[in-house]
Amino acid sequence: MNRIETTIEHCKTSELASQLQAACRAALVGGTIIRDMYNAPHSIEMKGAINLVTDTDVSSEAAIIASLNEDTPDIAIMAEESAGDNPKIPEGKVWIIDPLDGTTNFAHGFPFFAVSIALLQDGVPQVGVVYCPMQDELFASCREGGAWMNGKRIQVTDTRFLVESLVATGFPYDIHENIDEVLMQLRDILPKVRDIRRAGAAAVDLAYVACGRLDGFWEMALKPWDTAAGWLLVTEAGGEVTDFTGKPYSPFIPEILATNSAIHQLLKDQLE
Repeated sequence: MNRIETTIEHCKTSELASQLQAACRAALVGGTIIRDMYNAPHSIEMKGAINLVTDTDVSSEAAIIASLNEDTPDIAIMAEESAGDNPKIPEGKVWIIDPLDGTTNFAHGFPFFAVSIALLQDGVPQVGVVYCPMQDELFASCREGGAWMNGKRIQVTDTRFLVESLVATGFPYDIHENIDEVLMQLRDILPKVRDIRRAGAAAVDLAYVACGRLDGFWEMALKPWDTAAGWLLVTEAGGEVTDFTGKPYSPFIPEILATNSAIHQLLKDQLE
């Protein structure tokens, strides 16, 4: 039994199983393109002062959309490179896709990036997949079916104290507008934790919280495709996901706090 088959057998319904299988298949298709193009010259365009897009983003997105349309033709798709700047919460079922989360890393040859695919139904996550092509790590989850990495069950850490916690964060693309808030967060949190990582791909950071490599993660100014899949991974692995004030999370709000649950209140207190 391969890693996808092992994972989907834990889905509560056959419909969820087929949808998770479709998401895994599409993520592997996109990830193969990314891996094959990793060492090739890249065509780069700027979407803003810092934010960029490569030809690999575009190729990966096209292949993922084609794969999902083949397997689930009746489900709408919201994808980073073709969506607007301010997407709204969609009604019904919709795939939320980031074809290459961590584009800047990819463009610089820093192998920390992923494909992220989530299925939402009326804003609630049903399926979440994050695929890291350079490590060949497939993180997958379905609602009430647990979280898995390459077919093995994953769970968050049981770390209880900030001083023992390894946490991660990210910086917004409009860093010049948010630099005071970002520096304040770092000043408040860094002395209280074991260490902070900033690797530049929110989907991977969330997957790492889910599998216990990180105890927590926070970031501001994010988009739905950055967090939708990782949100489900963390919750299905036993973690907690909210905004910075502890209110219920939605990928259509710009900030996220994801932890192993045990340190959630402690980390939230530092962000308020």
